[in-house]
Amino acid sequence: MVRLFLTLSPAIPRFNLFPGISILATKLRTKTPAFSLISPSSSPNFQRTRFYSIGTRIYYSLPNSENSNFDDTLVVLGIETSCDDTAAAVRGNGEILSQVISSQAELLAQYGGVAPKQAEEAHSQVIDKVVQDALDRASLTEKDLSAVAVTIGPGLSLCLRVGVRKARSVAGNFSLPIVGVHHMEAHALVARLVEQELSFPFMALLISGGHNLLVLAHKLGQYTQLGTTVDDAIGEAFDKTAKWLGLDMRRSGGPAVEELALEGDAKSVKFNVPMKYHKDCNFSYAGLKTQVRLAIEAKEIDAKCPVSSATNEDRRNRADIAASFQRVAVLHLEEKCERAIDWALELEPSIKHMVVSGGVASNKYVRLRLNNIVENKNLKLVCPPPSLCTDNGVMVAWTGLEHFRVGRYDPPPPATEPDDFVYDLRPRWPLGEEYAKGRSKARSMRTARIHPSLTSIIRADSLQQQT
Repeated sequence: MVRLFLTLSPAIPRFNLFPGISILATKLRTKTPAFSLISPSSSPNFQRTRFYSIGTRIYYSLPNSENSNFDDTLVVLGIETSCDDTAAAVRGNGEILSQVISSQAELLAQYGGVAPKQAEEAHSQVIDKVVQDALDRASLTEKDLSAVAVTIGPGLSLCLRVGVRKARSVAGNFSLPIVGVHHMEAHALVARLVEQELSFPFMALLISGGHNLLVLAHKLGQYTQLGTTVDDAIGEAFDKTAKWLGLDMRRSGGPAVEELALEGDAKSVKFNVPMKYHKDCNFSYAGLKTQVRLAIEAKEIDAKCPVSSATNEDRRNRADIAASFQRVAVLHLEEKCERAIDWALELEPSIKHMVVSGGVASNKYVRLRLNNIVENKNLKLVCPPPSLCTDNGVMVAWTGLEHFRVGRYDPPPPATEPDDFVYDLRPRWPLGEEYAKGRSKARSMRTARIHPSLTSIIRADSLQQQT
């Protein structure tokens, strides 16, 4: 029987900070030239299958102000299992050498969303193959690695445990340092792979199935939370809408709704924009979900009848609802982002970029509408390619690398650990400290968070080092 142990971390959990660069980092220091980016999604060899790899190598250079301290010879394995995709990637020698993802699309379609226990079992079945495939495609072995990075939160604890266990096994067997990665920070930082000019400070909107997060990134590991969701995230709303409209869930709800919405009239169904009169930057999609469900019931749409089998009139009704929902869902994003940019500029007048990342950032309509808002504020929108917006090992390897090079990592774990070992899992783990204007009374009444924010942990450890 698989036993699950939830971590009850102390105020300052295991997230060790060692001054300077590690011995591994210093002994490999070399200079490498800057390269141009080759996007995986633009490669003629790139194919999405249930179990696939991105063969194209991604080249990058960091902003000039940071290149002097960057070791481009480090090789990091990144492992991601926070939700419904099992992913691994290897970054080394200034390149993303491989990326492998095993999708749980069939399970999503079967259960109409993520089923934690089934997702855990699916991760367990493929994790060894995914990691080995990533190493093989990079033409490396574990002995060639400098460190292992793994998502430790936020996410589903059952799923996180599979990735952490595998990462600790690899790190322990080969005496490798291990970096615990914050899933949402990884979504934000992967944009630094695709935009050479993206340096701190910058803004980020992180939108996915489980999160809506507006943050101001001051520097690595230092974030101010401007807004978050008080209930359901936008990705959850897309998924439920797709399910209720009888759409194909095998590629998740977002792409399915976006495609059907192209056929509909976006102003035909009058949905109310959530939190219209709340002068903060927080999000709420629970009420919009209810509006959509009632509209579907009013049109007598049967979710058990797939849209492919619907009559012409029924299909038009579904398309109108999809288009109207998408328009209002994104209007909610626009209003909150516009206010958040104003707040961010008050705190950090030098910001020039806004990152939009996470699974929902793959939506072309979302990008188009947000680009208009960002340009009106004289900022530049930065979106990773769709293949790097959804959960992936590249973002984990990259974020692990960024922290590793400044000495933030845990030492190698023991080669063998007892079955009842308590893994460091952080299913509810805030990224930054809340901005005073952005605090939500509705959110403060919810169950207390288990872990202090990443920002507070790093600040506390830095103060401890100084004293």
